Amino acid sequence: MQNYAESIKNFVARHAIGLTVAFVGGTGVLALRRWLAGGVCRSKVRLDGKTVLITGANTGIGKETALDMAQRGARVILACRDMTRARIAADEIRQQSGNGNVVVKKLDLTSLKSVRDLAKDVLENEKRLDILINNAGIMMCPKLITEDGFEMQFGVNHLGHFLLTNCLLDLLKKSTPSRIVIVSSLAHEKGHIHFDDINLDKNYQREVSYRQSKLANVLFCRELASRLQDTGVTVYSLHPGVIRTELGRHLFPTLALWKRIIAMPFFMLIKSPWEGAQTSIYCAVDESLANVSGLYYSDCAAKTPAPQALNDAAAKKLWDLSASMVGLA
Repeated sequence: MQNYAESIKNFVARHAIGLTVAFVGGTGVLALRRWLAGGVCRSKVRLDGKTVLITGANTGIGKETALDMAQRGARVILACRDMTRARIAADEIRQQSGNGNVVVKKLDLTSLKSVRDLAKDVLENEKRLDILINNAGIMMCPKLITEDGFEMQFGVNHLGHFLLTNCLLDLLKKSTPSRIVIVSSLAHEKGHIHFDDINLDKNYQREVSYRQSKLANVLFCRELASRLQDTGVTVYSLHPGVIRTELGRHLFPTLALWKRIIAMPFFMLIKSPWEGAQTSIYCAVDESLANVSGLYYSDCAAKTPAPQALNDAAAKKLWDLSASMVGLA
């Protein structure tokens, strides 16, 4: 035993610098990982008797958000395209939360008919809607067209949710105080609304399309909040962070092999779905936001969005264009 202890002592003495570097490096990585995890919603508010609808809630941050809402006692509606996966997710949420009031409804954001069908279902069968979380999205896909002829990322990330929200506004107003949460992205900072070529037919680039759709989310939040002043309905947009979810399924396979190899270690540092859901949950339930509307959040705190996201004239112009595209009076 004495020889063993002496061997360890000698090893430490010979490799003191290397061990120190390893310790400091490891501590630094852990600190970086904790910093990248971002804020956590600390609110303990209960949602018993309230109804929450979340789009794209069968996976990723949507599913984690749905689980949190269920644990708070809410009736949770998972509005999803893939009904098989949605039913599996609903079963898991019921089991983990102990809340049996978790239901699944069909929503395909690539189809305005599907959006209207869901809204009709909700209006006919739900007595109230306290929280609407526009979470579903698509990122960096190749040039694709929705059922109604819109560019896919703009159609799914913005137009589908724009129509859904407007169709459900009356029920939200009847359920006040109520909230609308719109999941955007830091990508909006490099975004530009191409009013003269909204579907990017002239020069489609997937990153340009994604940034446009995320900027549209923030502008939608701003204009909607303005229109809903003094109604008891408040609106929030947010950046959830860089997260390990299926959202990047169109991007990662297209990267060169060497880029994928380099990127792999970084996947250990980015947010988990639970961490990524925290700002959505914060905007949905935190008591301190009850009288705040139209702001942009990241890591459970209000942040200043890009200058182009603060342009009221662009927000109104986008609203009018979106209303025309989806057929709203």
